[in-house]
Amino acid sequence: MRMIKKPVSLLALALAALLLWSSAVPAGEATPAPVLGVRHKLPNGLVWLFSPQTGLPLVTLQLLIKAGTLVEPPGKEGLANLTASLLLSGTKTRSATQIARELDFMGAKLGAQGGDDFAILSLTVLKKDLGRALDLFKDVLLNPAFAPEEVKRKVAQFQATLESEKDEPMVVASRAFARKLYGPFPYGHPTLGTREGLAAIKGNDLVALHHRYYRPNNAVLSLVGDLTPEEAGQWVAKVFGDWAAGSVPPLSLPAIPPLDRREVVVVDKDITQANIILGNLGIARHNPDFYAFQVMNYILGGGGFASRLMDDIRENRGLAYSVSSSFAPGLAPGPFTVSLETKNPSASEAIRQVTEQLRRIMSKPVTDQELKDAKSYLIGSFPRKMDSLSKRAWLLGYVEVYGLGLDYPWRYPELLQHLTPADIQRVAEKYLHPENYLLVVVGKKSAMPPLPGETPGQQKEEKKHEKKQSDN
Repeated sequence: MRMIKKPVSLLALALAALLLWSSAVPAGEATPAPVLGVRHKLPNGLVWLFSPQTGLPLVTLQLLIKAGTLVEPPGKEGLANLTASLLLSGTKTRSATQIARELDFMGAKLGAQGGDDFAILSLTVLKKDLGRALDLFKDVLLNPAFAPEEVKRKVAQFQATLESEKDEPMVVASRAFARKLYGPFPYGHPTLGTREGLAAIKGNDLVALHHRYYRPNNAVLSLVGDLTPEEAGQWVAKVFGDWAAGSVPPLSLPAIPPLDRREVVVVDKDITQANIILGNLGIARHNPDFYAFQVMNYILGGGGFASRLMDDIRENRGLAYSVSSSFAPGLAPGPFTVSLETKNPSASEAIRQVTEQLRRIMSKPVTDQELKDAKSYLIGSFPRKMDSLSKRAWLLGYVEVYGLGLDYPWRYPELLQHLTPADIQRVAEKYLHPENYLLVVVGKKSAMPPLPGETPGQQKEEKKHEKKQSDN
């Protein structure tokens, strides 16, 4: 039986938004225009955003530092994530064991990780332990030791992860897709890095990246929880006020290679299912077409059982158990992809049906009902993006980094409601490329028929490339 996601009404969004905002407004005062939080800026350039939430005696902080893979020098792939991950592996006055013990004693959660556009340092703690927890937060942020034994251990851990993931066909496909699509551009390698890049990183590389990019004028702090605005301001000034600003190097990024013809990459593995990724370069988050693209993607393949790809390729043709489309916009254009698994002999037919659905949404307007259902789901599900302290803190940082404005949750319905079938067709025509796409297939080549656009010479070249990657 086909499952349909139940649309959530605009009323649900309005009620959820009102509930979230009303918790921050003292009784008896007039309700101001709704915003997600309040924005401030310290003299050292640190932008910080605060949203009071008084339901539980908890406080959550998230610090977004613009020090993701985009700032990594060539040949040091994985440096940004390694730097972030090592923040919790010891400071100049605390060992990794001491940090863990302090967190256990407070029952607090402290995490650090890298990403494509930024690194994240996060903390959740009971209000009564906030002073002690912030002292620890500041220490790991500003005084990482980057001890050689910890660096060696973490590099070995990441390299082991990269090695183990070679047995996961869809991970292999995803990495081959990114590598081919982006070439030397940093989005072309995993956030975790590469084996060669991790092996090339030295202690002074970590120190240099931390010194250059871990600066208050290159960061955004989100603070959510059981604090008054006055308490929040005092804590932020006390902990982060003496964090020294610095000159942050501008990004110098290689060009993303053009995809002006169909490219096919086949990774030959002795498995029964062909793991397929098909797509092209998508859009950046600041692109004004984001909202029309989001709705188009939902209708095409992002809406689960409500999507066209699932309806055609799984329900009608039985070619795949699951199929979906997605896009990942960032500070730079992210990829647009369609992903599926099918039996090796069905790979060529499944790919043809995917491209047919791409052409269909480009050539004919979506129906009014499809558009209505997509808007209802996307608008109605938005409150779930801010229904916990950590989600709200993340959203605060997200809207600041990508310049969306603190009233974004309340403008979001309007940004979608005005879209028409013509808008959806326009972005499909502009950003989908059913003729010039990148296709990556991981499966048993001898069990597959010829793939659309595949040439013998190209196949040989790609097999050689994949073997080299495997050997490395």
